[in-house]
Amino acid sequence: MTHYPIKADTITLQQYIEEHFPQLNQGKQAYFIEEITAGKAILRLEPDQRHIRLGNTISGPTIFTLADYCAFVAVMSAIGTVGLTVTTNMNINFMQKAEMETLYCTAKLLKLGKRLAVVDIAIEQPGFKSLIAHGTATYSIPPSS
Repeated sequence: MTHYPIKADTITLQQYIEEHFPQLNQGKQAYFIEEITAGKAILRLEPDQRHIRLGNTISGPTIFTLADYCAFVAVMSAIGTVGLTVTTNMNINFMQKAEMETLYCTAKLLKLGKRLAVVDIAIEQPGFKSLIAHGTATYSIPPSS
């Protein structure tokens, strides 16, 4: 794996998210940045009634949000808090239903260029032996001034 220096740590990114994306947690925090290492981010979701769908499972849009947020954190940790870094493509495969329990998402930078970043995403629940979901994302990085 390529080494990417950390340019934004957990505290910096948590504050950035709270300031620029207050709607993410809708007044009650559910998404948590657990760990940032070189080229990698791990996030945790503590689901509640906002995230439920029929069958007492976590909804697809909630899982997609977790994947996008985690990939975003991985990219921002490597480039710093660069405004207008946006998702340009995201693909997610749902492998099995997610019980209404804690979810963990791991995002790893596969490539970080001047204008694009490509990220691999895995979502799991403790105790499960296979993935809940797997995805890839591409982010556009604005040109530096």
